[in-house]
Amino acid sequence: MYKNHSVVVFATEHYNTLGLIRSLGEAGMAPDYIAIKGKAKIASISKYINKNTFVSSIEEGYKVLLKEYGNMDEKPIVLCMEDKVLGLMDEHYDEICDKFIMFSSGAKGRTLEYMDKFRILELAKKHGLKTLDTIVVNKGEIPSSLVYPVITKSISPIVGGWKSDVHICEDKGELEKAYDNILSPQVVIQRYINKKNEYCLDGISFDSGKSILIPIESTYNYLIKGYYSPYMTVKPFVNAGIKKALDGMFAEIGFEGIYSIEFLIDKDDNYYFSEINFRHSTWGYASTIVGMNIPELWIKGMLEKKIPTDSKKDFEPFTAMVEPIDYQKRVIERNMDLKEWIGELLDCKCLFYFNKADMEPFFEMVRNNEKLR
Repeated sequence: MYKNHSVVVFATEHYNTLGLIRSLGEAGMAPDYIAIKGKAKIASISKYINKNTFVSSIEEGYKVLLKEYGNMDEKPIVLCMEDKVLGLMDEHYDEICDKFIMFSSGAKGRTLEYMDKFRILELAKKHGLKTLDTIVVNKGEIPSSLVYPVITKSISPIVGGWKSDVHICEDKGELEKAYDNILSPQVVIQRYINKKNEYCLDGISFDSGKSILIPIESTYNYLIKGYYSPYMTVKPFVNAGIKKALDGMFAEIGFEGIYSIEFLIDKDDNYYFSEINFRHSTWGYASTIVGMNIPELWIKGMLEKKIPTDSKKDFEPFTAMVEPIDYQKRVIERNMDLKEWIGELLDCKCLFYFNKADMEPFFEMVRNNEKLR
C-alpha cells in the first residue's frame, strides 16, 4: 500500500520478482503478490509480502487481478516482471486503463508493437544508435545473401521460445538445423559478432515517455556465448549520447514503466543497440542497493507526475552476482577454484538471493539449487 493505493506484483516466481518485492518492501510498500508457479517458491516467501495469491497461469492471474483489484476507489499500482504478463495487459489496455496504474504506452497494443525486435531496431537507428545488420524471415527461409556467422531470435519475447529460438549459426547447415528447434513463425536473423561485452541499462519512464531516469549501467565480468552472465560490475549511468537517443525513443513510444535496455560492445568499443525489455529486469535490485529504488521512484513519479527530486545519486562501482547460476557456470562447468569463487562472492555488494534482512528465499534457493541454476 502506498498513499491508499494497493501495490500489486503480478509475476512468475523468480529471483527477478524477488528483487522487485524486496525493493518495494524496503521502501515500506509491502505488495500483494499474484504468484504464477515457477521452479520454486522463491519470491512468495519473502517477508515483505502483504498477501500471496497463487495461480497456475498468466490467464488465471489476470482474472484474479480484475476480480480482487479492478474496482477500488484508488487505482491499484500493478508492476509486471515478464513480457507475457505485460503483453496480456497491453492487449486488454482499453478495458483496464481506467482501473490500474500500470506499465503502458497509452494505447492498446502500443507496447507490444515495440516488443517486436525488428521494429525497435528501426526506431533505434532513427534516433542515431548503431545496430547490427538484421532481417526478418519466415521460419525455414534462408536468404542467399546471408553473411555468416548469424544469430537467430524470435520476433518478439511473447512469441515462440526464449532459449529454443536463440542459435548462433556459423553456416547454412547450422541454420537449417536450428530451424528444427525454433518455435517462432517469424525469425530475426542478425549478424553475430564476438562481443567484447554487453552493456545493460535499468531505468524508469513516465509522463508518456517524456521523462526517463537511468540510475545504473552494468557490464559483465566474464562472457558466456549465447547466454547472459550472472556476475557483473554496476556503475552510475553517465553516457550523454546514448541518453539523448533513448530520450527520443521513449518519447516516440510513449512508454510509462520500468525497463531494461541491452547493447552489445564490440572489440573496437562500438555500442550496438539490441533491445528494450519493457519490464523490471533481473539487475534492477542492484540500483536499490545504492539508494536508487527503481520501483519506488517509478511509483512516486507516476503519482507526482515528475521525477522525484534528488533521485540520481553517485556511487562507487561494485560487483553483483546471481549465486546459484554463477556457481554452476564457473565452479561446476569451468572448474574454478571454490575458495577463489567464495572470495568473489563475499566481495559482491549485491547478491540476488542472499539478503540478511530476508533470508527465507536464500534457504529455499539452497534447497532447490539444482532447479535454479
